[in-house]
Amino acid sequence: MSESEYTCFDVEVRDHVAHLVLKRPEKANSMILEFWKELPEITEEITSGSDARVVVLSAIGRHFSSGMDLSVFGDFGDPTSGVGGGQSSRTRAQIRNTALRAQQTFNALEQSRLPVIAAIQGACVGGGVDMVSACDLRYATQDAFFTIQEINIGMTADVGTLQRMPKLVPEGVVRELAFTGRRMDAEEALDRGFVNAVYHDHDSMMEAVGDIAAQIAAKSPMAIWGTKQSMNFSRDHSVADGLEYIATWNAAMFDTDDMGEAFRAQMERRDPDFPDHRPMGKGFGA
Repeated sequence: MSESEYTCFDVEVRDHVAHLVLKRPEKANSMILEFWKELPEITEEITSGSDARVVVLSAIGRHFSSGMDLSVFGDFGDPTSGVGGGQSSRTRAQIRNTALRAQQTFNALEQSRLPVIAAIQGACVGGGVDMVSACDLRYATQDAFFTIQEINIGMTADVGTLQRMPKLVPEGVVRELAFTGRRMDAEEALDRGFVNAVYHDHDSMMEAVGDIAAQIAAKSPMAIWGTKQSMNFSRDHSVADGLEYIATWNAAMFDTDDMGEAFRAQMERRDPDFPDHRPMGKGFGA
């Protein structure tokens, strides 16, 4: 996977950690059309491969992401002449399908078998909030802030914030943010539980995130996958359903070899050495 392949991202896998770096700082890492195509493609490739065990999503520049680039709204026609430039059912269906495709971009992060860590500095606005809400862990710098920007441009957020953020932050807080479009700074985000920790600057954040990613990468990849699957399932189901799900998951996926290696490593006072994930096939015969 070459960094030059992508317009919006630099990609590197090192020591079982996949680094995805938003690389358009001159445009505040806004989400142009290429972004919506590249992120799920990269996520799929990393998830399906055998090298990575955890993903770190970060950005260069002053801001993490200013959200949807204005050029993307060209797909909907002239915004001053009515959404979609027309009122036909076919136009409305096209708008709906566009939203569903955009949702799949961030669904890919949530559905990956690998934990995804977001490292956020400066502005995380609109689509940026949608994106980090789909990640497993979020860390921020002191200057970071979060805005559900859609309400400020006369639309309802539709790519995941309103569905995922209330699972992470008290619903009343999310409603206030979504109704007012105000900024939530890093300290409030920490207090509300939206981010795991706040750091003085980008360098200290990335050092800490690197340490956390390394800790995750040192664990059994199968156990980490099962943990993410179980927690995602339980978030959206009853306790009873969640308990049955994990019992069935472990009946099928529990790796006794990994447990044996963990015990041997403890007894021998060394770090465990777990096998990598096996590559995922991409279709019949793959």
